[in-house]
Amino acid sequence: MAAQDPCSFASPSRCLTRHLHLRCRADFGARALRGTAAFTARAEGEALRCLVLDTKDLQVFKVTVNGQDAKFVFGEKHSFKGTPLEITLPFELSRGQEAIVEISFESSPKSSALQWFTPEQTSGKKHPFLFSQCQATHCRAILPCQDTPAVKLTYYAEISVPKELVALMSANRDGEMPDPEDSSRKIYRFSQNVPIPCYLIALVVGALESREIGPRTLVWAEKELVDKSAYEFAEAEAMLKTAEDLAGPYVWGQYDLLVLPPSFPYGGMENPCLTFVTPTLLAGDRSLSNVIAHEISHSWTGNLVTNKTWEHFWLNEGHTVYLERRIGGRLFGEQFRHFQALGGWRELQNTINTLGDKNPVTNLVPNLSEVDPDVAYSSVPYEKGFALLFYLEQLLGGPDVFIGFLKAYIQQFAYKSIVTEDWKKFLYSYFKDKVDVLDKVDWNSWFHAPGMPPVKPTYDMTLANACVALSQRWIKAKESDLGSFSSADLKEMSSQQLIEFLALLLLEAPFPVSHVQRMQQVYDFNAINNSEIRFRWLRLCIKSKWEEAIPLALKMATDQGRLKFTRPLFRDLYGFDKCRDLAVKTFLEHRASMHPVTSMLVGKDLKQDQ
Repeated sequence: MAAQDPCSFASPSRCLTRHLHLRCRADFGARALRGTAAFTARAEGEALRCLVLDTKDLQVFKVTVNGQDAKFVFGEKHSFKGTPLEITLPFELSRGQEAIVEISFESSPKSSALQWFTPEQTSGKKHPFLFSQCQATHCRAILPCQDTPAVKLTYYAEISVPKELVALMSANRDGEMPDPEDSSRKIYRFSQNVPIPCYLIALVVGALESREIGPRTLVWAEKELVDKSAYEFAEAEAMLKTAEDLAGPYVWGQYDLLVLPPSFPYGGMENPCLTFVTPTLLAGDRSLSNVIAHEISHSWTGNLVTNKTWEHFWLNEGHTVYLERRIGGRLFGEQFRHFQALGGWRELQNTINTLGDKNPVTNLVPNLSEVDPDVAYSSVPYEKGFALLFYLEQLLGGPDVFIGFLKAYIQQFAYKSIVTEDWKKFLYSYFKDKVDVLDKVDWNSWFHAPGMPPVKPTYDMTLANACVALSQRWIKAKESDLGSFSSADLKEMSSQQLIEFLALLLLEAPFPVSHVQRMQQVYDFNAINNSEIRFRWLRLCIKSKWEEAIPLALKMATDQGRLKFTRPLFRDLYGFDKCRDLAVKTFLEHRASMHPVTSMLVGKDLKQDQ
């Protein structure tokens, strides 16, 4: 195998784990998952005597290989990669030979992959709740594994939970039964027959209910949110059909959606068969459903064709954003696709303004040696990756031509893990009659230079023009012009256009307080609960140093924990001298109930590293 994964201790070129049989129990009292992980491991080289797995904050009690006890030892602990587990096989394996390596383990209450909730922290207030988030490198904080996207395996799981709760995984449901060892518990079984990287192993346990919203789709949530969620995500089947038309057959069987508690750190997570989403998508008008189109698209780009290391994360995300927007274009028109694409370019400008245009993490293909992928995470792989594909689409003959490439690319690399060079070689072979055009692309700048891309694609401005015009009026307005604004300004604008209007204002220098006060007077943005609008509005207020917005911004930063919202809000509050101390105090008060990754990242931003 090519490049070693800098984020993992595993050596897949010597030994490959091909199947996992997981048996464990969720212990809410101890906040631990306890059980056994049995891997079918295959020697890839001659005379294999040792297997190295990734672990992080795990206890390991016993290891057997084909039933024989095996010696094991932990290596040196690394600050974010965890600790290698070195297993000595009791006998030699020759190339191609398989053995069952079974490990008894227990996770830590402070596992970076798991968030445990007391009943009081849930919507229903009666039962505890647990969810996992393994991407990028946290599966090792649940169970010992080859925690690199270069390795794919199938899995079967049996999970014991209190019988009043439901367990779900990133797999097809395979029935349930009473726990023979404890009558107060039951065992849920799961089967994932498509090989997946470890970061897509996922588990949730809680008082969950479901509603059917399509022939292969249930939406799962706590009772309080399940009907609202069923309404919000009703377009899922139309999106799935469109995606199949664009990318090829959906191979995963079921496509369920799970709405998590508000602390879930991402907009969505493409766990196979069961997409995890944030409740901040529940706008009431389906206006944020592009996140569902995004997670659906991952069923092809990411889950079928996977980045081999996190340095090539743009292969997952750039292609997924491209597919997401192609779905949007099919369902809502080509002008809408261009409008969303332009919004993505703004998002990229904003990210690069924050990170700095010389910052090496803004490279499309960054070097992650000794870099925590959670710290490097940003919109760059998504939006710089998308911009490259959108630019190539325009260069190579338009959307119909380019989707032909995408479909062929997925077929070529399905069930594999690849790097950027594999993608580029395939692009050149697919467009072999257009090599002269491809050779004009500044590949080195696109892949390896920081900051904004070397070229800006062309965007249809039809839907953006209203946003640009209104934002320009505000930018140019003097005190004496403030009376010219009225609620009628927004009458014809969609939720998405309001988001873009505010995004344009955020790229400018801060406004005088009088401007944002007037904006509140005429538009009443404080009354809008759409999370994407509210987030940008509150950032605008804090950047303009409007003190009345401080409690609202603190509330939004802590009522939910989506990194996209929580980090910038805390950063802006920290940057406003009047409320820096209050921002730190609020963070420290909420830290214990925050998701471990959110707590770590906001802690860094506020200089409160533990």
